[in-house]
Amino acid sequence: MDSGVGGLSVFREIRKLLPSEHYIYYADNAHCPYGEKSPEYIQERLREITDFFLSKGAEVVVLACNTATAAAIECLRKEYEIPFVGMEPAVKPAALGTETGVIGVLATAGTLKGSKYLNTKGRFEDHVKIVERVGQGFVELVESGKTSGPEAEATVKAALEPLLEQGADRIVLGCTHYPFLLETLRKVAADLGHGDVQFVDPAPAVAKRLVQVLEERGSSLGDSNPGTELFASGQDAKLKEFYARL
Repeated sequence: MDSGVGGLSVFREIRKLLPSEHYIYYADNAHCPYGEKSPEYIQERLREITDFFLSKGAEVVVLACNTATAAAIECLRKEYEIPFVGMEPAVKPAALGTETGVIGVLATAGTLKGSKYLNTKGRFEDHVKIVERVGQGFVELVESGKTSGPEAEATVKAALEPLLEQGADRIVLGCTHYPFLLETLRKVAADLGHGDVQFVDPAPAVAKRLVQVLEERGSSLGDSNPGTELFASGQDAKLKEFYARL
């Protein structure tokens, strides 16, 4: 699940490793974006979505949303027996790869305030400088399909330029919507004279973790009825459009 279409960037990596499973994707786009909403609000949404997944026979739930993971994964793990796989901010690979000693984090306000991110940040901030910006307007751009062009570039520049000015050479994409803006991020970075900056996407690591969870449970990989079902709490046209792109 995700607050919208962003989690498809994670689903793309999952399906590379597990091409023969049966998937249910839920976009909570009637309540998107999650970034400024309270943890209690997000937790209640996640309970409803989890109950829906269970009614469909789900074996594992992937929270393909950094904000949802930060706000709700701990309480969900206490309340449900089903395993949950969440997003881990990719601070570690960025910290290990930086040459300037500065890494940038682009994320929602909810993610940057969450304990999961703060704990991860705390493990590395003695070794590297970590600078942060909220990707203001990023989710709305992706949900509306405006992933390139002047409006997207202006929105991206406002968040990215301060990170580059502080010397960041690795930028962590701390929201699953943001990889859909990757080409615009790269173009803006190059236009600002930082064409060598690298953007770090945590999605491949999440896909590997899901495989581990299934193996630990003794699940047989592959389904007799493989495929994907798409659901949305609001309009599903953009979800189907982005899914078709993948």
